[in-house]
Amino acid sequence: MVTRVRQQINSHACLFSARLDSTVSAVTQPDPDYQPVLASAELPEGQMRACQLGGRELVICRTRDGLFALDNICTHALARMSEGRLRGQRLICPLHGASFDVRDGRVLGAPAQQPLKTYQVRVHDDRIEVAVGPP
Repeated sequence: MVTRVRQQINSHACLFSARLDSTVSAVTQPDPDYQPVLASAELPEGQMRACQLGGRELVICRTRDGLFALDNICTHALARMSEGRLRGQRLICPLHGASFDVRDGRVLGAPAQQPLKTYQVRVHDDRIEVAVGPP
């Protein structure tokens, strides 16, 4: 009798934990709000383009690794990054030569010390779209 009660209690505990786990895993983050910026064909590999979106000035870069969106203003001296050069994954400021990694915005070369902010990018219906939050 005691053995049967323990089995029933254990089976109820397993059912409860399974239900709890499935409920917790069902919680997801909302999809960011993507907005179109330009046609995918307008930006060939190795090129970049400036655009305005959500009150921000962005630079969109296409490298062999994909598309990337960053703030268009250098963190060192307020120059427009889109007027600089794109060399592989390196985005170089036209004013003092500070350089940044387009994939994550980190500083690759002085005199900049602060990274560039990056944004999520996707291609949807042959349009490049960027997700930006409030300014």
